[in-house]
Amino acid sequence: MKVRLKDLYIEFFLLGIQLLGGGYVIVPLIQQSIIDKRHWITNEELVNFYAISQSIPGIIAANISAFVGYKLRGKRGAATALLGIITSPIISILIVALIVDYLLKISFIQSVFWGVGVAVIILVYLTIKEMWKNSLTDITSWIIFLGCFSASFFFKFSPVLAIISSIIIGVSYKLILKRCEK
Repeated sequence: MKVRLKDLYIEFFLLGIQLLGGGYVIVPLIQQSIIDKRHWITNEELVNFYAISQSIPGIIAANISAFVGYKLRGKRGAATALLGIITSPIISILIVALIVDYLLKISFIQSVFWGVGVAVIILVYLTIKEMWKNSLTDITSWIIFLGCFSASFFFKFSPVLAIISSIIIGVSYKLILKRCEK
């Protein structure tokens, strides 16, 4: 089934409307909309897109959207999904920028921001839980995870270096496995 660019734009536009709290929120939203409802990608593909999006510069939600769009419709799909995901936040930012001083003085708005912050924590937890299930599938992935976690937590190892190290170790391991299978 070929996804129409119009449908791709609309789906990501609707996701963009829901992106209160940052890019991490997109993972459960994509799971619900793009995976469960539309069946456009798999959970494994989402985990891979998320991992790559974390490892490269840019906005996580925009990066993931571009990867999904590219998988579905190539370069045009990537551009369409990216445009869809950023349209509503750009409109929102422009509107809020015009009235931000007024909004910050309203106690109800302050409460809304607090509530959104709490909701984001829940969504980040759900994202971690889902990625945990899909990423830590064998002893090697557990060893890499525990090594990077320990280095980051106990020795203040840079998260960027932890990601780079994980990539190098993971690729090296897979290459060694392929050579041993021959």
